[in-house]
Amino acid sequence: MASGQGMMRWAALAIMLAGQAFAQQGPGGGGAQGPTEVGVVATAEEDVPYTVTLPGRAIAYQQTGIRPQVGGEVLEISYDPGRPVKAGDVLFRLDPETLAAALAAAEAAVAGAEASLTQAQNTVTRYRRLEGSGVSAVDRANAEVSLKQAEADLKSAEAARDAARLALQRTEIKSPLDGVADVAAVSVGDLVTASQSESLTTITQLDPIYVDVSESSARMLRNRARISAGQLVVNSGVTTQLILETGEEYQGEGRIVSPGIAVSPTTGTVPIRLQFDNPDRMILPGQFLRVKLTLGTTRAVLVPQRATSRASDGTLTAFVARDGKAQQVTLSEQGSYRNSWIVTQGINPGEQLIVDGLENLRAGAEIATVPVTIDAQGVVREMDERGEG
Repeated sequence: MASGQGMMRWAALAIMLAGQAFAQQGPGGGGAQGPTEVGVVATAEEDVPYTVTLPGRAIAYQQTGIRPQVGGEVLEISYDPGRPVKAGDVLFRLDPETLAAALAAAEAAVAGAEASLTQAQNTVTRYRRLEGSGVSAVDRANAEVSLKQAEADLKSAEAARDAARLALQRTEIKSPLDGVADVAAVSVGDLVTASQSESLTTITQLDPIYVDVSESSARMLRNRARISAGQLVVNSGVTTQLILETGEEYQGEGRIVSPGIAVSPTTGTVPIRLQFDNPDRMILPGQFLRVKLTLGTTRAVLVPQRATSRASDGTLTAFVARDGKAQQVTLSEQGSYRNSWIVTQGINPGEQLIVDGLENLRAGAEIATVPVTIDAQGVVREMDERGEG
């Protein structure tokens, strides 16, 4: 009997504890959740650099294929592939024997023409001195014709000699510019011909180097309209910044050398060529790069990138606090600045932008806002009573 009374007491205690727990939870049994706490910053319009980022490709400043101007056997390859060469450096040497013999024959022809000219000059001089003393006018005229022919023969022989000398000099194939030589496409002992279609090697000048980018013609028109409306203040010069494939900023200076004067009918873009110093040959032709062009300053709202998300279709969105609820807004941006988007539409100055507590946040959710700041490292800090982070 005592055992039954003990069981009843334990059951009563369990019922009482369960009732207290139910009372603490309140009606509904699961307990009502309060509003989600989120960190907010007040947006403000300010002057920010107007920058556009364009994809591009590196293009050699100068590049030329080396082809022989005379034929012959390759005797020597006089350079190291991948090493810098100067204009005038010998790259290949061809067998000079045949052309040296041709030069010797041409020089002999010049000597013979000079002797013939001397003889013709002496004949004319003698006939002039003997004129009226047995030398007819016909003989004198013929002598003068022979003199002119001898003069022409000498000039022809000298031209042939100069051509032979030039051909012999061209057995030393030289670089026409400063640059870097590619691997040779021939070997010692190969026969080459004058002006053949295949290059012996290629010389590429890498410093400076070009970067070709393309800008949308539609955006160029919009920018012109913004300039006319005073919404974009253009700088005295365009500032350029090159971004490497690794995401690093390149330290070399750049400038626009060709702003483009026609729109591509297939892409709707305008080609722009820039030039960058490249003393360390860090940038190579064909390399993919990005170029940031700072055109001027514009009035815009800066929205921290950490507070935004981008959909697969490119739509940029963020959350703002309005009437105690989270509201999702679609933003129009014009580039980035200091880890923030330069937003021109979608959010107004003075709005409460949600920058913290975004995990699982949904549009229409009830929220409790807490003023915060974001430091230079992108860390969110709660503001103290003085309004400082």
